[in-house]
Amino acid sequence: MRKIITLICISLFCTLSIHSQMKKEGREKIKALKIAYITEQLNLSATEAEKFWPIYNEYNRDQNTIRSTYRISLKKNIKKSKEGIDSLNENEAKKLISLKLLTDKQLYESQKKFISKIEEIIPYVKIIRLQIAEMEFGRKLMRKYRHKKPDHKN
Repeated sequence: MRKIITLICISLFCTLSIHSQMKKEGREKIKALKIAYITEQLNLSATEAEKFWPIYNEYNRDQNTIRSTYRISLKKNIKKSKEGIDSLNENEAKKLISLKLLTDKQLYESQKKFISKIEEIIPYVKIIRLQIAEMEFGRKLMRKYRHKKPDHKN
């Protein structure tokens, strides 16, 4: 019996490890596709690219951290209430709205800081192209994901 339980635990661990690795590889592939797409859209020179990408990567990490912190905090606060959002009182809801506004302000400040750094590297026209390329990449990714995702309607 112990051997069976041990075998089940090992196989479960292996399955979870493989799933985690596949998820990480998927994220890395998306990141590489995004870099290639943005590079193509901006038509960066070698000099621009060398200076641009470290700043962009830092900015992207910062934005992701801010969003992730907000999502975690929001989920945690909603889970505290027994019945989800519907059981929040007005004071708790007000705190969550304030948290959202603070997050939006942090995202804005991060973007402002990023633009002030890259305006010395690339012209404003390319900054606008960057913003459009990011939106288009996100849309294309969502369209592709939507077509691959099986329909789970019941």
